[in-house]
Amino acid sequence: MNDLDQLVQAAQADFAAAATPAQLEDAKARYTGKTGQVTELLKGMAKLSPEEKKTRGAAINETKQRIEAALTARRQALAEAELQAQLKAEALDVTLPGRGRSVGGLHPVSRTMERIEQIFGSMGFDVADGPEIETDWYSFTALNNPENHPARSMQDTFYVDMKDEAGRPLCLRPHTSPMQVRYARQHAATHAGKDPLPEIRVIAPGRTYRVDSDATHSPMFHQCEGLWIGENVSFKDLKAVFTDFFRTFFETDDLQLRFRPSFFPFTEPSAEVDIAFSSGPLKGRWLEVAGSGQVHPNVVRNFGLDPERHIGFAFGMGPDRLTMLRYGVADLRLFFEGDLRFLGQFR
Repeated sequence: MNDLDQLVQAAQADFAAAATPAQLEDAKARYTGKTGQVTELLKGMAKLSPEEKKTRGAAINETKQRIEAALTARRQALAEAELQAQLKAEALDVTLPGRGRSVGGLHPVSRTMERIEQIFGSMGFDVADGPEIETDWYSFTALNNPENHPARSMQDTFYVDMKDEAGRPLCLRPHTSPMQVRYARQHAATHAGKDPLPEIRVIAPGRTYRVDSDATHSPMFHQCEGLWIGENVSFKDLKAVFTDFFRTFFETDDLQLRFRPSFFPFTEPSAEVDIAFSSGPLKGRWLEVAGSGQVHPNVVRNFGLDPERHIGFAFGMGPDRLTMLRYGVADLRLFFEGDLRFLGQFR
């Protein structure tokens, strides 16, 4: 065995003895590093004759390749050993029960909104949606609630520090009534020239905002406005719609309605709508659930219609309050706190 074979065996033994990648790199330096044994052999070739260089150089290069092959094999072995140790340390016990993923559900107010849309849809009402940042004109003036009118305090809302293209102030809509105006104006424009004009039946559910907060009021709440305009629409139709809606919504015919005179700028005459159950925990107690009335002639004009021909009613109800009644919730704020213990009851 010549000196080069002995060098290869020594390198293989040192590599095999290295227990960590750092130790292996130290062993590598002793053989193929800048001052390693193989490097020194290559430097010594300068003293040899051209013929000896050819033979000795080939032998040294072969030795270097064998040492590098042994080094690569040991690196792979150490990496494999490290991987196996990691897998063993992170092993999963597949006999343990799996982690189940809980099933979510619709928010109770979302359930109510869908139910309202479904019931009114069955009565031929369209569903309209519109901007939550609304102009002062659509929010108040178009609804017969001019600037500085004291009735505006009933819908005290949040104003935005900007104006629309026409320079009108913007606010967070205090009700979804602006959609009645938008929908009716678009309806009148779409069917211009038709006589008679097709009836307008629409509801506008959505988020609204007012400066109010307690157990039964929230600065952000939900509302559903409705509008039915035609040439022969009366309070009789309003009563029929509400009676059918509430009995379907609460799934009982054991329910009474009453209309209580009230005031709203956009309707005349106006009425609050109360309901009373004949059984259950709320038996005999009258509960206010909506506001309604015949659409004021000024509002009909702002719809782009002739109040001498077109008449009808508008109404507004709070889906949050209906949800409280349907599910027996005593505090409105529970709907907006995001408490999973509460929301989990409605899956």
